[in-house]
Amino acid sequence: MQDKIKSIVSESIAVKNKVLSDQRLLKVVEDVIPVIITALKKGNRIYFCGNGGSAADAQHLAAEFSGRFYIDRDALPAEALHCNTSYLTAVANDYSYDVVYARLVKGIAQKGDILVGLSTSGNSVNIQKAFEVAKEKGVITIAFTGETGGTMKALSDYLINVPSKDTPRIQESHILLGHIICQLVEQQYFAH
Repeated sequence: MQDKIKSIVSESIAVKNKVLSDQRLLKVVEDVIPVIITALKKGNRIYFCGNGGSAADAQHLAAEFSGRFYIDRDALPAEALHCNTSYLTAVANDYSYDVVYARLVKGIAQKGDILVGLSTSGNSVNIQKAFEVAKEKGVITIAFTGETGGTMKALSDYLINVPSKDTPRIQESHILLGHIICQLVEQQYFAH
């Protein structure tokens, strides 16, 4: 059993080592930090969306921005779009689950806001549709995906595609990279 545990930990480390050596990916992570800071300073908001484990990660990262990360500071305007279950179930029932995020983006997002979509495959239709609406509205799109970027690749202003096809390993790296972004945005936004 311990050998299996060690094997899984080693697989996770291997993906993170690929991230560490992927200069293009690291540059994208670096590039989104001033984009987020600029949007926040202009009074814009950050919206997060995902499905399943990626929804949990979206909510986690939104909470890091709106709560706090390392610094005791004011809340930043960030929220996960799936947290209103009455809305989510009504729209999924009355229309389609495919439009649950797109309808919210159309209704509440403003030009200059940021939409962060997390999908290990990059092919989540509801996030793809949200990104399409975001593009129409001038909302900046940041995709956290797996290796290929899937259909979200073409709809993303910034693609953070973890070099793996293994869902749990991708999600672990999404949280790592999301935490890095939160930390650096927080440090620079609140620098005195």
